[in-house]
Amino acid sequence: MQSGFSALLYFFVRLFWRCPLIAAKPTASINEDIKATEVRVIGADGNQLGVMKIAEAIRLSNEAELDLVEIAPDSVPPVCKIMDYGKYRFEKEKREKEQRKKRQIIELKEIQLKCRIDTHDFNTKLNHTLKFLAQGNKVKVIVKFFGREMAHTELGAQLLDRFAEGCGENAVIEKKPLLDGRNMTMILAPKKSK
Repeated sequence: MQSGFSALLYFFVRLFWRCPLIAAKPTASINEDIKATEVRVIGADGNQLGVMKIAEAIRLSNEAELDLVEIAPDSVPPVCKIMDYGKYRFEKEKREKEQRKKRQIIELKEIQLKCRIDTHDFNTKLNHTLKFLAQGNKVKVIVKFFGREMAHTELGAQLLDRFAEGCGENAVIEKKPLLDGRNMTMILAPKKSK
């Protein structure tokens, strides 16, 4: 009796353990959740079985011990396929994960300069910028003006032009130098390779 009860308990735990996971994110209507009265059915082997009533389609999927999954709900009549829904969902999540992995996130890095920057500091900041551009990130270069330096904003523009020349063929000026309050900003983007 104890082994029969534990087997039954194990069965229900397995059954209800997976159900919330499947029901948590319904990506498609399955079996009795399909609202249409008539559907176009595709068999488990990929052959079209034709247009039929929903009850007949569910009966066919039950005979094959699979699920009836609505894959094209917007078509008239909706297209359903007889398949294993758990496997379908697993494959779909796997494809989405691969797409997220391939997607490249571009960050906007920031480099700050002063009008009276020394040559060594300038070269260090330029090397950091080249490294950011090589990683595929955009770089926002800011020249800060202090005190009476605001009277000579052309020095900041010259500094930014020299900085863009230092980046050479690695960068494209996405946004020209623009004065914004006490800062002059320029945005560099990595040059796209062919």
